[in-house]
Order: sequence, then structure tokens, then C-alpha cells
Amino acid sequence: MKGEAFRIERQRFAEGSFCSRIHWRQGMWLVLAFFGSLAVAYAQSEPQPASPSAIGTLVLWLPFILKGFGLNLLMSFIAMAVATLFGVGLGLLQISRSRLLRMPAWLVTHLFRNSPWLVILFVIMFLMPFEIRLPGGGTIIIPDWVKATFAFSLPVMANISEIVRGAINSIPKGQWDSAESLAFSRGQTLRWIILPQCIRRAIPPWMNWYALLALATPMASILGVREAVGNAQAAMEAAGARPEFLIPFYLFLLCLFFAYIYPIALWTRKLERKYVFAN
Repeated sequence: MKGEAFRIERQRFAEGSFCSRIHWRQGMWLVLAFFGSLAVAYAQSEPQPASPSAIGTLVLWLPFILKGFGLNLLMSFIAMAVATLFGVGLGLLQISRSRLLRMPAWLVTHLFRNSPWLVILFVIMFLMPFEIRLPGGGTIIIPDWVKATFAFSLPVMANISEIVRGAINSIPKGQWDSAESLAFSRGQTLRWIILPQCIRRAIPPWMNWYALLALATPMASILGVREAVGNAQAAMEAAGARPEFLIPFYLFLLCLFFAYIYPIALWTRKLERKYVFAN
């Protein structure tokens, strides 16, 4: 009886189940409904060259806003790559047997993990130089979006460090003892036995932190980075900064980020269910 109950529960939450399809369809219908209403409203609006409607203005500036959204995606990709590279190393240092390595890694992890992202952004933007002078007399300009990308990578790095540390500590101690009895060194045990098991445990939270990182990138607009929100604000100002621009422009930005992040959230949930049953 218990086996049948487990199979029923697994079938209920299996990948591609009715519940997951409902969530997917709800999200996609919301996005399609917004863009459909946008197209209908623009098609039915009367042309007014001197004072275009808010929807017409949004459609006119749409390529400019989407170009800024491309910068959001680029910042999120680079920041996540940097955060993953340094976060994995920091997480491994946290489980080191050497106190000289473990304590600084613990301090860096908790410093950036428990600091506000906006404060980190301001600190990095104002501490990093605007340009680097080369010995030959040349200079390299550091764009603001590069500094913002590095700032966003720091808190994510700290959280990935905790993900790695937690995944390693979740492996039963008996596997360490078995590897030691087979004359494996600590490094070999980590590389060949422990870390391969940690990957599938770390992927769902890793994806979740990427989604949070992508949602945080619009904060760079506060310091003048021309991503999607910054470009939308510039477009509204260039079009006359009329109050009726606020709702369609910001509603479009909301739907744009939702359409990108929601499939990632669904994929994360499916992976979580998959690896729970696999364990």
C-alpha cells in the first residue's frame, strides 16, 4: 500500500504533469495577453504625429528598450560566470582543514552574503577607477556596466560558496571513510566521489540565484547604466515625460522580465522534483 501511495504522489508531481502544465500556461497566457492588448491598442489608435499616444510611443521606442534588455542579459551572464568561478573556490576553501584558509573564506562569504546589494553596488562603482593607465601611456576606460556587473557578482559568489559548502556537507560521512579506506587522498575523494554528487544538488539553487541576479540588474540604472530600465526612462524623457507614459512603459518592463524569468523558475522546480525522486 505504501508503494502505491508513493507512486501516486510521484505521478502527481512528475515532470510534465497537469499541475506543471497549468503553471506554464498561466504564465504564458499572461505575457501573450499583455502583448496582444498592446498590439490591438496600437492598431486602433488614431495617428497623431504631434502628440502620439502612450502605446504608440512605447512601440516607437521598443527597439531602444530591447537593446537595453540585451545589456541586462549580458550583465547577468558575465556576473553569474564570475560568481560561479570564485564561489566554487570559496566554498572549497570553507571546508579546508587549514584554519588560515577556512577563516578568511568564511569571513568573505558572510560579508557579501549579508550585505545589501545596493550598498555593494555603490561601493564598487565609486571605489573602482574610471580608467586604467597603461605603462606605455595608453588608458583603458572601464564602463559603468562592467563595474556594476562585478558588483552584482559578489553577493551571488558568496551564496554560491554556501551552496557548495552545504552540498559537500550533505554527502554522508561514510563515503569519505570508504574513500579513505581505498587509499584515496582528500583531493581525489573530492574530485572523483564527492563533487560529482554535489552537482545535481547544487543546480536548482544555482539557477534560482541566477534568476535573482537577472532581476537585480535593473538596479544599475540608478547609477546611469543604460540597461532596459535606464533606456525606458530615457525614452520617456525624450518623448516629453508625460505622466501617461509611466504605466505602459513600466508594465512592459515587468512583463519583459517575467517572460524571461518565469520559465527559469519552472525549470528549477522541475529539476528539484527530479533530483528529490532520484535521491
